[in-house]
Amino acid sequence: MHFLRDALDCERLGLTVVEGDGEWSGMEHDHAEEDHEEVYLLMEGSGTLTVDGEDVDLDPGDAVRVAPSSTRTYEFDERSRMVVVGAP
Repeated sequence: MHFLRDALDCERLGLTVVEGDGEWSGMEHDHAEEDHEEVYLLMEGSGTLTVDGEDVDLDPGDAVRVAPSSTRTYEFDERSRMVVVGAP
């Protein structure tokens, strides 16, 4: 993970580039406490984003907005690169 918020001096916007080789996944979480919505944009590879228990298949160029109170996790079976943007 490459966190770019501090590097870019962002005050209310988070920007992260997530890269993984082979099989990899993210832990289930939400951002209800911070009232922080996120957009997941897949740049390379393919995988699945699970939002509130519903699977969303992702291919390059797909973007999904996730509400602050929604739980989310992701799972990939191949080398992938994803950009995650979030803000209150």
